[in-house]
Amino acid sequence: MSLLIHHIQDILLKWYVLVPILLVVLKVFSYFRNKSLSKKLGAKTHTNYVTDGFNGFLIPKTLIKYQKQGTYIAYLHGLFSKLERPDVATFIFRIFGKNLIITRDPENIKAMLATQFNDFGLGLPRHTSFNPLLGDGIFTLDGEGWKHSRAMLRPQFARDQVAHVQALEPHIQVFAKHVRKYNKQPFDIQELFFRFTVDSATEFLFGESVGSLQDEFIGMNNPSTDFDGKAGFADAFNRSQHLIAQRSLLQNLYFLISFGEFRRCNAHVHRFADHYVQRALNTNLEELDKESKGGYVFLYELVKETRNPKVLRDQLLNILVAGRDTTAGLLSFAFYELSRNKEMWDKLKEEIYERFGSGEESKIEEITFESLKKCEYLKAVLNETLRVYPSVPRNGRYSLKDTTLPRGGGPNGLDPIFVPKHSNVLYCIYSTHRMEEFYGKDADVFRPERWFEPEVRKLGWAYLPFNGGPRICLGQQFALTEASYVVARLCQLFPDLSSDFNLNSEYPPRIATHLTASLQENNLVSLY
Repeated sequence: MSLLIHHIQDILLKWYVLVPILLVVLKVFSYFRNKSLSKKLGAKTHTNYVTDGFNGFLIPKTLIKYQKQGTYIAYLHGLFSKLERPDVATFIFRIFGKNLIITRDPENIKAMLATQFNDFGLGLPRHTSFNPLLGDGIFTLDGEGWKHSRAMLRPQFARDQVAHVQALEPHIQVFAKHVRKYNKQPFDIQELFFRFTVDSATEFLFGESVGSLQDEFIGMNNPSTDFDGKAGFADAFNRSQHLIAQRSLLQNLYFLISFGEFRRCNAHVHRFADHYVQRALNTNLEELDKESKGGYVFLYELVKETRNPKVLRDQLLNILVAGRDTTAGLLSFAFYELSRNKEMWDKLKEEIYERFGSGEESKIEEITFESLKKCEYLKAVLNETLRVYPSVPRNGRYSLKDTTLPRGGGPNGLDPIFVPKHSNVLYCIYSTHRMEEFYGKDADVFRPERWFEPEVRKLGWAYLPFNGGPRICLGQQFALTEASYVVARLCQLFPDLSSDFNLNSEYPPRIATHLTASLQENNLVSLY
């Protein structure tokens, strides 16, 4: 027995010596390999480097703290002004000893999303972090899986589908009942927008609205329409996305956020989606065709292609993130700014009233896809909202091969930088949209009038609220059309808008950054 113990101790001692040596050898090999490839590809040493002083082992805790406080995106944005060369819009950041490239440079973003599209993907880290909630879908897959998901989604966002704005009117009427019930008192309009968009999205995508706005507060609650997962769905969905964002911040240690609450929230969301999946699977194809006569319904078409309930659920949840969260965030931020700027609200009302009337004289039938596009100030308000508060303020890509990015290296930051295979690159659209060289000295100011100035028409990749390249958002027109209709109708129904400054005075606001962005605190307004 004693000999066996000594033998085991000898083996362990050898490993204690060999493993560190092996790690050092691999590190040295990797260093010279990358240096050789960098030279071969014409890349230069990165100009800017940021560290926490502990090889990146402290920063994840700091990032999670800021994310919980709603200041994470502001912290990232602030790092650019603290760089040794702040005019160079790219820097290297270390997390858990590994380099993370962070950029706001439009040329680098263009390279990842378009000109060097095949060099970058979402990568295994994204799929692993998102998979427990979203499974395999357009937001988690690369390659053929992504192409297949996108091909299934494309018909849903065809122009004739987006043009059906009148289908939103019943939801607007229910929304208005909630507003009137508050009787001129401040209320959280963001919470109502999230309920509105999940109602319209489930009808548009699943063929049946979840009816979350129809509750006892306005005397419309119908227990017969309840199903397992409906109650508390929104809270569970929001919380799951919040935890996914934390998993992403932890990089390779994502698995530390995989227990208890995360699993319960995911299970709740899955029960919600499974209701629609089973409803469609239990309906024969003839009945689905009959129900689809009013237009293409994503779920019904998907059932014709596959009967796999998990595939159906994954696709539904992926598209629900886009259909619900981004539009709700856009509307909430727009009303946050409009409620603080009476002159903007009055100018917007003037345009809407001139085209579509107001109050009992509202010409609802004239509010169409085409006529909304002609409302120039309304477009400017939404464009400015998406500039100052982009729906996805930061995003990332994963290098699928040894490659480069066009800028960020050399003495002036204008030379390419080397991006080793399996590197993470984070691009911060929130910061891109605040670059003074594109938007002027008042880049931090919410000012819709800038969209009537000639220079903003030449922004190119410096304005990217819906991503770009082959993965550009399919729902861009859907989101803008729905947001335009909601703003126009609320202008007609409720001419007076103000913010409750005592309860909602912090400016700029704290931003919750999950998969998409929204206000961290309640968006308290008075609307009447």
